[in-house]
Amino acid sequence: MLSWLHRLHPFQTPDAQRLAILFAGVYFAQGMWTLPLQTMTIVLKERGLSSADVADFLLLSTIPWVIKPVYGLLSDFVPLFGRRRKSYFLLTSGLAAGAGFALAGAEYSYWRLAGLYTAMGLGLAFTDVLTDAVMVETGKPRGLTGAFQSVQWASISVATLVVGVLGGYLAQTRSMSPGFFVAACFPVVSFVMAAAFIREAPTRFDAAALRATWGSVRQAAAGRDVWVVAGFVFFYNFSPSFGPAFLYYQTDVLTFSQQFIGTLSSIQAATGIAGALIYAPLSRRVPLKRLIVVLIGAGVVAGLGYLLYRGPLSALVIDALYGCVSMIVQLALLDLAAKSCPRNAEGTFFALLMSVFNAGTQLSTNLGGRLYDALGFTPLVLISAGVTALAWLLVPFVRIDRIEAAAREDAATVDASL
Repeated sequence: MLSWLHRLHPFQTPDAQRLAILFAGVYFAQGMWTLPLQTMTIVLKERGLSSADVADFLLLSTIPWVIKPVYGLLSDFVPLFGRRRKSYFLLTSGLAAGAGFALAGAEYSYWRLAGLYTAMGLGLAFTDVLTDAVMVETGKPRGLTGAFQSVQWASISVATLVVGVLGGYLAQTRSMSPGFFVAACFPVVSFVMAAAFIREAPTRFDAAALRATWGSVRQAAAGRDVWVVAGFVFFYNFSPSFGPAFLYYQTDVLTFSQQFIGTLSSIQAATGIAGALIYAPLSRRVPLKRLIVVLIGAGVVAGLGYLLYRGPLSALVIDALYGCVSMIVQLALLDLAAKSCPRNAEGTFFALLMSVFNAGTQLSTNLGGRLYDALGFTPLVLISAGVTALAWLLVPFVRIDRIEAAAREDAATVDASL
């Protein structure tokens, strides 16, 4: 029994374990960025902003997350102080911490809040790109992209669990400054972990390496796989989702307290951790195409479950189930994105695909807020589930089996060169 469990453990070497710890720490810090979010949303609501208005505010703060290819290009092509990843990592995690501490002492005018929160997001988004670049560079040769991303998203779910409990309390008391202060402490942790855990050989601007990287970029950009994967990821995430509209529904229609809403978020995060733990071994044993086909159906069913979201008990059950399913679906999409990235330009292309992922998610919440204002909650649930179901029609065009086979060949080539 113990030997069977040991074989399921994906991180068998000290190097893989070191990387997993690094990814876990950085993603936990990233998850804590949302600690003040519930408080900000309810404060803006009480200032008279509609669901759509708050969605517009959040769209502004998401801009740094949709220009991530810029950060990938910069770190792939232009070393900083002799490093492609580590120096940028220290700089950007410092920016996120600085903006967060500034927010903790700021007066809460709309534009000051939006500007500093966006700056904090810029530091975290750049750090995220660097983390993902290291994840793809080290994960593809080891066949561990799915397992590494399970660790990352389990960690962000643990952070979300903490955010749910603590953020609900802060929203109940309308305490934004303490939320920003606590959130700002965690990029400092990322700074320390990067200094200790990222092992990167010195490099300098190299014209030959630049041409090789640019060749990889051009070859991938001229092919179909990356763009089809980008379209598929965008479409799946663009199905109109709840976003701020859901908080309005929970507060105005169901009259849930902010503390209970935070608790629901924590429960969803806890089951998301379970989803990440489930996906880690699945990613190494079940073909990715089969997983995605099944998971789209599971996502539709989980989404339709919100038609029964009418009180505290149904909220607990539905949020718990949705947290697990949505995490497994998300990890499958991210695994597909990682496997479609070309060698020598991992940072650029994974950043591109994550920008598409973030853009689809944020635009879906923006559209969801507008549909909620115009149509109400039940039509929004039906529209969201219907658009998600349409993703089945796109699966044959993605050629997932070919992408997965190419990733295995790439890993074999790297192993042979070591």
